[in-house]
Amino acid sequence: MSSKLTREVSHAEARELPVENAERDEEIPCRAYEIYLERGQQPGAELDDWLQAERELEGAALWRVQAG
Repeated sequence: MSSKLTREVSHAEARELPVENAERDEEIPCRAYEIYLERGQQPGAELDDWLQAERELEGAALWRVQAG
């Protein structure tokens, strides 16, 4: 692959990643809040809720990539 083509691909990927990250950054707190509600709104597990939301969303994204 030529260096020019490599740079073009890298720039294209760089433009796409922030959009995906922005969407993910919006989805995680929403899902974490849903988990909190599902747990009966008990305080003290915010980090666990957040990490579970990340795992779920990353798993779903991976599944879409593999299925696509």
